[in-house]
Amino acid sequence: MIQTRREHAAPDRDRLAVHTMTTKPLSLAEAAEAYSRRGIPGISVWVEALEGMTTASAKQIVDDAGLKVPALVRGGFFCASDSVERQKRVDHNRNLIETAADLDAEMLVLVVGAEPGVALETQRGWVRDGIESILPEAEAANVKLAIEPLHPMYAADKSCINRIAEARVICDQLDHCLVGAAVDVYHVWWDPDLNREIKLLGEAGRLFGFHICDWRVPTRDLLTDRGLMGDGCIDIPGIRREVEAAGFDGWIEVEIFSEEHWAADQGDYLDKIIQRYETHS
Repeated sequence: MIQTRREHAAPDRDRLAVHTMTTKPLSLAEAAEAYSRRGIPGISVWVEALEGMTTASAKQIVDDAGLKVPALVRGGFFCASDSVERQKRVDHNRNLIETAADLDAEMLVLVVGAEPGVALETQRGWVRDGIESILPEAEAANVKLAIEPLHPMYAADKSCINRIAEARVICDQLDHCLVGAAVDVYHVWWDPDLNREIKLLGEAGRLFGFHICDWRVPTRDLLTDRGLMGDGCIDIPGIRREVEAAGFDGWIEVEIFSEEHWAADQGDYLDKIIQRYETHS
C-alpha cells in the first residue's frame, strides 16, 4: 500500500454505491444480491449489465434487493464528423434517458466521446449541442445529465472533455438545472485547478456525482488496472472533503476497472471495498 492516510472521519455507509462494472463478473441479479447482503445501499447500473433483459426486469431485481440507483452509466459519445451519425447518437441518448427514468436512476452519466483528428473545441461544440438536444427528454423524465471529464490519456478517442473546467463551460453555456458534472478522482486528481473547479461546481449547484478508486503506481494498464482506495497515490479523503465543502452530500460511488480484482472472488472483493471505503475514503 502506497499511501499513509491521516485520521479522517469515515463517510456514512448509507452513501456507498458500487458500479456494476466494478464487479463485472457478476450479473445484475448477482451483484444486487451481493451488495444488498453486505449493506451496500446503492448500485449504479452500467448499460452492459442490462443486456439480455428488459428494463422492467432490471428494475424488479434492484427493487427486490432494496437498492437505490444513483446513476445509469454511460450515455454520451456525441462526437462524430458525420451529422447523421451524430443524430443517431443523440437519439440513443434519448432512449437511455428513458431507461434511466424507468430504473429510477438519479442521473445519466455522459462520457462525451472524441474523434481523432478533429479540433477539440469543435468536438466540445458537438457535445454542447448534443446535450441541448436531449434536454427536453431529461426534463420530462426529471433525469440529471452528468458530464464526466476523463483523464487526458483519453482525449484522442474517448473524451474531448478532460478537465472539470471544460465540463463546467458547457454547463454554464446550457445553464440548466439538470446539467452538471460527475467528478471521478481517477480522472481529475492531477488537475492543478481541482479545488477551485470543485468549488465553482458546488456554488452553481452542478456537482452531481462523485466516483472513487485509486491510481496505482506503477499502473500496469491505463484502462483496467485501477486500484482499491488506499492502493495508490490519490488523496481521496482530501478530495472528498473538497466536494463536501462545496455542498455535495450525495452518493460516493466506487468505480473500479481491474483485471486483477475481476479475477478474484467477488464477495471477498466487495468486503475489501467496504473496508477501504471506511478507512481510505
